[in-house]
Amino acid sequence: MQTEQLTWSALAGWSQEKPRMETQAQCVLAFGSPQSLQNAGALDQVGLWYPQAVIVGCSTAGEICGMSVQDNTLVVTAVHFEHSKLRVASAMVGNALDSYQTGAALAAELNAPGLVHVMVLSDGLHVNGTALADGLRENLPSPVAVTGGLAGDGERFQNTLVCVGTKASEKCVAAIGFYGERLRVGYGSMGGWDSFGPERLVTRSSGNVLFELDGQSALDLYKRYLGEHAKQLPSSALLFPLALRGDSINGSVVRTILAVDESKGSMTFAGDVPQGTHARLMKANFDRLIDGAAGAARVGLERLDSFAPDLAILISCVGRKLVLKQRVEEEIESVRDVLGPQATLAGFYSYGEICPHESLTKCELHNQTMTVTTFAER
Repeated sequence: MQTEQLTWSALAGWSQEKPRMETQAQCVLAFGSPQSLQNAGALDQVGLWYPQAVIVGCSTAGEICGMSVQDNTLVVTAVHFEHSKLRVASAMVGNALDSYQTGAALAAELNAPGLVHVMVLSDGLHVNGTALADGLRENLPSPVAVTGGLAGDGERFQNTLVCVGTKASEKCVAAIGFYGERLRVGYGSMGGWDSFGPERLVTRSSGNVLFELDGQSALDLYKRYLGEHAKQLPSSALLFPLALRGDSINGSVVRTILAVDESKGSMTFAGDVPQGTHARLMKANFDRLIDGAAGAARVGLERLDSFAPDLAILISCVGRKLVLKQRVEEEIESVRDVLGPQATLAGFYSYGEICPHESLTKCELHNQTMTVTTFAER
């Protein structure tokens, strides 16, 4: 496997004049701010440089390039697989209710002999990530895992994009299928947040919209806990996610708010908040967040069966970035320490992460985690 990375910004232009893998690259991952992806000249240049490659990417709340975390740039990672092939499928989503069907359709299009892994990149505001993951999981062979994430837009929550080729669009979902018996893929996802306050019962919800906790307005309760932070909703909610547990959830998951509706007293999350589950507020623990990133990398490395990874895709939640602030690159460093110096690191800060739990191939939507997907060829 061969890789190379280039970066672009409106002020500095491209980091180098010409790439070295113009004809060899089969896949180009493009992660950037919405403004960068909407710059037609930047994406068009990527298409000209890599005419034989499929270009897939999304908007971010921060771009990961090697050991650095950047903002308002476009990070391009070109990949050549020696012994593996890939295929891209994409679909437009009318609204969140279409999410399951979209996942099912993408799974059906990619489900072919030799499929090893699927990576999905989704609009971050108009898609129910839980239903999307369900649609993919339930329509792929059980050994095939799915990882990926929901596109971001910094702290703005206004405009998220997915690009297929040189066009970036809202309400788009793209999935990459990886094929080949010599390809090894590892994955891991961990958080590092601490719970606080009483556990409350979800007494009224619909899909990813939460109305009541313990029979009271969920939004009013949440605001009381946030205090002064409530004035900055929904962005301040990234600092205080909800942990959910219940019979309908495999283990526990974390959910982050995408929007609030003052008139209905409701909160919309990136994934489902099932009625009858129990919810508890969470807050950040700096050291545990960084340890969680290292833990995700260790799990991803263990799945490679002693092969050293050549490429690692890191998808971390925007809430982690807001909490870690100037320490944000420490979680990237912790991943590097685990994976070793040979792995190319690329990725982005997201509005949600998709990955199986540790011991399963069944993908779930997560929030506030670092998700690491590792690739190696034997």
